[in-house]
Amino acid sequence: MPNKYFFTSVLIAAALILTGCATPQRPLSLSESTLASKTHRIGVAMTPLPKVDMQLPGASCLLCIAAATLANSSLIDHTRTLPHEDLPKLKNSLAELLRKKGSNVIVISEDLDISKLPDYNGKGTDIAEKDFSPLKQKYSIDKVVLIQITDLGMLRPYSTYFPTSEPQAILKGVGSMVSLNNNAYEWYMPVELAKGSEGPWDESPNFPGLSNAYFQVLEMGKDAFLKPFNN
Repeated sequence: MPNKYFFTSVLIAAALILTGCATPQRPLSLSESTLASKTHRIGVAMTPLPKVDMQLPGASCLLCIAAATLANSSLIDHTRTLPHEDLPKLKNSLAELLRKKGSNVIVISEDLDISKLPDYNGKGTDIAEKDFSPLKQKYSIDKVVLIQITDLGMLRPYSTYFPTSEPQAILKGVGSMVSLNNNAYEWYMPVELAKGSEGPWDESPNFPGLSNAYFQVLEMGKDAFLKPFNN
């Protein structure tokens, strides 16, 4: 088996081992009242975009992962060539919608790596686990709207050695707004999208059906993040 697929197998196995259980944050609808104040300054940011890649959930043992990775090697190679398109511009589009509502907005140009933020010591309902308060002074803002795209590419579920369905294009992430005065969420919206090929999917090496599904998922994802601000 080529080395690159072996390393992919090991990384997937490590992620499965290290992933723990956590209580998920409940979805929170965006309220117009959270945007009503013209004195509050809102920062709009994105976390670093993930690499476009393929996931093989359910192939849970090392040999299963290795076999599934090798069986899908052509699609994995193709998936890794797919672009982000204009996803990096999503925060600018969202900021423009906020400005049209009269909000005082700045776009945070650099990617926001929230893993580098300290943990928040306070507890309570709808409180962010990370402490966003350092952003208040750094960017002179009162709230931050954050777009986190966590998974992008293709997914094919497995049961040990055997695929349980055809591959699909996926986009997963979260949109949120955090008040920097109390670290509370004022908006929290998970996004999880998947779309299969409208025709035959296994057309190596360019996989046109799945590629088209991927670009459709990108558009669906952008629309999902912008819709709450577009009413």
